[in-house]
Amino acid sequence: MGKSATGKDTIYKRLLTDPDLNLNKIVTYTTRPIRAGEKPGEEYFFIDEAEADRLASLGKIVEMRAYNTVHGVWKYMTVEDESLDVSKGNFLVIGTPESFRQCREHFGEGVMVPVLVTVDDGARLERALKRERKQANPKYEEMCRRFLADAKDFSAEKLAEAGIDSSFENVDLETCYKEIAAFIKANLE
Repeated sequence: MGKSATGKDTIYKRLLTDPDLNLNKIVTYTTRPIRAGEKPGEEYFFIDEAEADRLASLGKIVEMRAYNTVHGVWKYMTVEDESLDVSKGNFLVIGTPESFRQCREHFGEGVMVPVLVTVDDGARLERALKRERKQANPKYEEMCRRFLADAKDFSAEKLAEAGIDSSFENVDLETCYKEIAAFIKANLE
């Protein structure tokens, strides 16, 4: 997990391909619009409100977060679907301290290990702006809202509530990746 533009998606993708870790991917669901370059089923399963309601009525939602964006409410959720069976290996998922806390409550204490990626806020803002400029219809207002919301979502208080007390600083991607991979490997043994 990490604030927006910390490099967590890049690290996540590399961790999934590391044969020493043998991690399975959890693809979360969202009601937000797809971004340029995203593929359904890769970063997220993109669904509408009706499908989110259907999944909730079936009791399939493990955790859900809703954000009141400048474009309306966008929901993100972990769904207990056919791909999510924690008895069949080790899984990797991107989330927030709140989603980590809710998943830990669902799956049980000691089943999940948090990995928090951090980056200086100035560098994050530069990265986010560069990414947004690549979109066909940049949503700068939403980028700014997300940047400010991250300060609350990843506050020291929220991290403490979720039991997250360590992090990996992504100043150099390769170094950060190696530290995280070693950490995960140590927690798998």
